[in-house]
Amino acid sequence: MGVVGAGQMGAGIAQLAAVNGVDVWLYDLDSEALTKAQKSISNNIQRLLTKGQISQATSVDAVKRLRCSSRLEDLHSVDIVVEAIVESEQVKKSLFANLDKIVKSSAILASNTSSISITRLASATSRPSQVIGMHFMNPPPIMKLVEIIRGADTSEDTYCATKCLAERFGKTVICSQDYSGFIVNRILMPMINEAFHTLYTGVATKEDIDTGMKLGTNHPMGPLELADFIGLDVCLSIMNVLQAGLGDDKYAPCPLLVQYVDAGRLGKKRGVGVYDYRNAAAKTGGSPRL
Repeated sequence: MGVVGAGQMGAGIAQLAAVNGVDVWLYDLDSEALTKAQKSISNNIQRLLTKGQISQATSVDAVKRLRCSSRLEDLHSVDIVVEAIVESEQVKKSLFANLDKIVKSSAILASNTSSISITRLASATSRPSQVIGMHFMNPPPIMKLVEIIRGADTSEDTYCATKCLAERFGKTVICSQDYSGFIVNRILMPMINEAFHTLYTGVATKEDIDTGMKLGTNHPMGPLELADFIGLDVCLSIMNVLQAGLGDDKYAPCPLLVQYVDAGRLGKKRGVGVYDYRNAAAKTGGSPRL
């Protein structure tokens, strides 16, 4: 298996593969990102061992199965590639076009996109029947769901192979047709966007909005807190995809969300979003949802 992108998602997917007995190449142009990912994966595997969730033999085997590379050509022999890069259609298309020339003709090209059309990504390749969406939730080793998306030409064999791989990773699989946002984000992102509108119009404080949704609807994280965890830039990108793809103004991003992204307030990864994480005393509880 190949995983493209050594960020939080890519590293988590690579860890899943290695722990479940799959040889995996983790690719990223940024050598520092690869080093950071490899260290994070090793630490996570050690933590699983310490907690008794995996055996010593499994932990040793998992570390051996992970290989890192900054050469895309090293993925030439893999059976499936999962891309976990920036949420940009053009960037993903360019990657898929390159992978199409490198990997063997039988290989599946899967995208971890949370909103972009699989059919359009597949159009950049000569193998549209072998292109599929494999959307892991964040963080991949913990979250139980994988959302599989079939493009217009995705074959039954490709779907079955991808579903079997997800189930090998211990995931529950849901299947979506190729509509903007698929299942999870088509429902989740408008809720997050409405939470921003609620804050923007002064209905309540961010703390009361999040507390209301956590205690009133039994969500482990409030929507604004969750947006910070996902990344406000990612939320904005998905809302733009929803609005363009579904053609309805109800998906228009809240001006406050746009303003925060313009200001570089992207969430936890930048230290500030709706909440300020730069102060070590500031704490936001809850478990990740996406």
